[in-house]
Amino acid sequence: MQPLMGQTPDALHLDELKPWNSARQMLVCLSVADEAPDVKTFTFAVEGGGWFRYAPGQFITVELRAKGGDLHRTYTISSTPSRPYAISITVKAQPGSIGTRWMFDNIKPGSRMRAYGPSGHFTLTRPLQQKYLFVSAGSGVTPMMSMLRWLADCAPMTDVTFLNASRRPEDIIFRAELELLATRMPNLRLGFIPEMSSPAQPWAGLTGRIDRTKLQLLAPDFLARETFCCGPDPFMKALSGLLRSEGFDMGHYHQESFGLAPNLANTPAQPASKTPPQPSPQGGGRVTAVPPSVSPLVGEMAGRPEGVFSGTITIDFLSTGEFVTCESGDTVLKAARSAHVRIPAACESGLCGTCKVKKRSGDVEMHHNGGITTREIDEGYILACCSRPLTALEIEA
Repeated sequence: MQPLMGQTPDALHLDELKPWNSARQMLVCLSVADEAPDVKTFTFAVEGGGWFRYAPGQFITVELRAKGGDLHRTYTISSTPSRPYAISITVKAQPGSIGTRWMFDNIKPGSRMRAYGPSGHFTLTRPLQQKYLFVSAGSGVTPMMSMLRWLADCAPMTDVTFLNASRRPEDIIFRAELELLATRMPNLRLGFIPEMSSPAQPWAGLTGRIDRTKLQLLAPDFLARETFCCGPDPFMKALSGLLRSEGFDMGHYHQESFGLAPNLANTPAQPASKTPPQPSPQGGGRVTAVPPSVSPLVGEMAGRPEGVFSGTITIDFLSTGEFVTCESGDTVLKAARSAHVRIPAACESGLCGTCKVKKRSGDVEMHHNGGITTREIDEGYILACCSRPLTALEIEA
């Protein structure tokens, strides 16, 4: 299926525009750029005009009109919010990938795309720290690049050591721009570590994997730096283990992952806490919201408190007019799908926030993994993938 086409918005001053509303406004592709083998950057503007409000390091979920049906994929933003007229995602096509390959083949300048977000908590904390260590592998460089671009615009004197691991020298993403930024940020130090050399591109630097020796060579004061890490899980486990062995204070360590928590949308309910649900002031009804407690990615499975209800319960989807019966322990998302009510969803683990919907009335229990804020819960929103009804519901969907 071919993507929709749209027009690039007119140039306007920032105070003449409103922030992007992902529920109402689509994105229009401005450009597509090759960054490295199988890596492209897609840059978008708000259709009809607008600007982007997000924190460096956050992600968006895009809706792809693929041949087999709509797909939802989550990609980290690589651009900086200090340049709010456009937003960029830099994506790598992995072997066997479907959504990313579809983007590579179909998204061109002028293509229209629906997206949701931004979301995520992997971002610079306030106040800014004096020293940072950014460590990434492969396309895990994208949130680091967003953070570094923001620092280059807003705090260019910040002390940053930026380490990136890749398979080969030609696989280093953003290398030319990073080297340019190093000429403009006097306290930026770069360290590229390809796993192996390559005849395609001469390389005289370090090779192999990041270890204690390389870390001390490239960042001798790493124990004193606020550290951000992003890459495949084995890479991050190796780095966090190395830091722990050196006595690093892990309270200053932050990591993002490409991995997802277990799928919650179709997981049977498990016994849960009997903590009374809290009122939801604007949405009506109550929400027992259980945020992640151990890992930012993996939390407990959702369930219903014993004795609240058993059997079936009803959900009224107000926008579509569907009225369905939900089995005990089913999620709102599962009930919606059974009634062919379309609620966009990507991770289905309470992380990305794509399935956020407004609850007009009724009580739910929601075990999420950080994909929704306390403020949004207070406004009546829930994540359909990890919310299970405790009473009859009215949902805007």
